[in-house]
Amino acid sequence: MDNKQNVCEEMVYADIFKTNSKTIFNHIFYKYGNEEKAHDAVQEAFMKLWENCAKVPPLKAKSFLYTVANNLYLNVLKAEKVRLKYADKSLKNTNETPEFIMEENQFQEKLEAALNSLPKNQRVTFLMNRIDGLKYAEIAQLEQVSVKAIEKRMHLALKSLREKIDGI
Repeated sequence: MDNKQNVCEEMVYADIFKTNSKTIFNHIFYKYGNEEKAHDAVQEAFMKLWENCAKVPPLKAKSFLYTVANNLYLNVLKAEKVRLKYADKSLKNTNETPEFIMEENQFQEKLEAALNSLPKNQRVTFLMNRIDGLKYAEIAQLEQVSVKAIEKRMHLALKSLREKIDGI
């Protein structure tokens, strides 16, 4: 995408939306833990991009969206207590025994508790890498820190998770 293009062009805007909406949503969701409010922040960020399309060059759109979505979410948070709702609701196989389902639920609870106990920066780094598949350099850019800082966060997150959950 070059700077000669204009975000006000529908095709350019649509491409920016298609390329960035899911990762921005995941970033906000992982950081703050509320799916509905993260979705709202992303939608509102894209509305603000459209309102400011003449002022934002295409190459700066991604950064603009991350900043706006994050700021919008921070404005919503204010007095709310943040709790990460990390759940992968997969279809249950009918052949699973009640014992297996119970063990799986216990593991999910342990995982949730372990993730929630991580410092926010480690949790965000871990989820962006393991769930979104982002590389350390991409996470470093989004979090505005060095790649070394991301490596350290990931090392500490994995160490903490291993200590809290047997078998991973």
